[in-house]
Amino acid sequence: MIIYSEQKNIKYALVEWILTLLINSAVLVLASKIFKGFYISSFGYAIITSIVIMILNSTVKPLFKLLSFPITVMSLGLLYPINNVIILKLASLIMGSAFVVEGWFVPFFISIFISFANILLDSIITKTIVGNRWIL
Repeated sequence: MIIYSEQKNIKYALVEWILTLLINSAVLVLASKIFKGFYISSFGYAIITSIVIMILNSTVKPLFKLLSFPITVMSLGLLYPINNVIILKLASLIMGSAFVVEGWFVPFFISIFISFANILLDSIITKTIVGNRWIL
């Protein structure tokens, strides 16, 4: 079966990636202002942390998904955000004192907040700009 898809222009793909990076960074900074036990030292470190999280999501997270699949099925998906908590903890380990995630209970809710905020802002901002080709 052959599936045809629209070929993305490299310019639009790059703009989409940059917008996603900036949105993820802004959501991380917002989460650090709202939740205790979650700290980012500056917006520059939020951008670096977003890149680290993107890399971890594309490399390590598929392995975590595979290993946690039985527990996710047994809990009807309620424990799926644990994968995101582990990614946040690994990013905290990589970033050192510039990005700190303390505990396990609060990061569970932080990961849910980050996921929902990223989905909402990505659909409002990125898909609107790149989808309508507002790029000059």
